[in-house]
Amino acid sequence: MKVENPVRREKYKILEVFDNKYPKRDYEVMHVAPEFTSVCPKTGNPDFGKITIQYIPDKKCVELKSLKYYLNSFRNEGMFYESVVNFILEDLVKVIKPRYLKVTGEFNTRGGIYSVVTAEFNPKKK
Repeated sequence: MKVENPVRREKYKILEVFDNKYPKRDYEVMHVAPEFTSVCPKTGNPDFGKITIQYIPDKKCVELKSLKYYLNSFRNEGMFYESVVNFILEDLVKVIKPRYLKVTGEFNTRGGIYSVVTAEFNPKKK
């Protein structure tokens, strides 16, 4: 049985937030990180991709510099694509508690396969 890296569970603490000045209005925020990197847990080779974060804030928004540092913290992490995208989603939901959030990872071709992974948080959708 593989034990989860305890440092990984604390990554969300890198993220900083600020008050949403328009909490009564639904509007979409989109952040794109075109130079995302992580590591393949099987081979140790680097993985490259683009992470797109789309959300409708409630009371809080994520601060960009902290988001950049947070995403950069995956650079040496051995994680499958599916885990990366879901991990980012869970951490952002924990920190900003949005009305809606979607994370999409578009990973560069490796071994002749291009992968896109999308995870969504939508409390209204049951």
